[in-house]
Amino acid sequence: MVTVQRQFVAESKRNVMIDERIEELYRKAGYAGVTISKVPLGHQVVIYAEKPGIIIGKKGSSIKDLSLLLEQEFGLENPQVEVKPVDVPELNAKVMAYRIRLYLERGLRHKRIVFSSLDSVLKSGAEGVEISIRGKLTTERSRFMKLRRGVIHQSGEPAKRVDKAVTSVLLKPGIIGVKVFVSAPGSYTPQIALRQVDQALLDSLPKRKEAPQAQPPEPTPVEQSGPNESEETAEESGEKITLNQGGSS
Repeated sequence: MVTVQRQFVAESKRNVMIDERIEELYRKAGYAGVTISKVPLGHQVVIYAEKPGIIIGKKGSSIKDLSLLLEQEFGLENPQVEVKPVDVPELNAKVMAYRIRLYLERGLRHKRIVFSSLDSVLKSGAEGVEISIRGKLTTERSRFMKLRRGVIHQSGEPAKRVDKAVTSVLLKPGIIGVKVFVSAPGSYTPQIALRQVDQALLDSLPKRKEAPQAQPPEPTPVEQSGPNESEETAEESGEKITLNQGGSS
């Protein structure tokens, strides 16, 4: 008896095998992915590619061959294949990884390929891009090069929204691995909630008592003597004061 869990595992395994098979067949067409869904008439297969014309073929001949392959090799019932173009190929990590793979197979320099790919992705409006290449690039010893521009989240919820792709290319020196990470525009927008301060809550808080400020000391009053004080003192002592005016006799 087939349980629900085993059925889901079998379908997921079949979808992965179909993805790898279509990728192997239409890698030069800029294959970006496939979605398989169950419909009343059978299975609906939607393929996304940069160049849909290569997958469709002349008068749909390639589509018919692909439908027959999916039915016989993977057991899909009446597969209805549909091909859709990718809106912005530069924002798809798988498409960019296959481009780099194709350029490396043509013999172009890896630095030129990486820098041009970074510029094309950023010009398309991506928030960030990261490209890693590992292998025998210039010498017999393996080398590793990683370049990043913009913002690429490495952890948390934003990291789950980063598009990732891994591929490899076999050259004469050996196998070269390629990793591409693309952060699409608007993939993560931080949500900040501004709460209005409750004035009643602020009024209920204990107010901080201010320390009394030190006042400068008041100046002590200075006793001033009146103009007739010396005369009164002289009269009390019985002395007579005579002022000589106009000279002495």
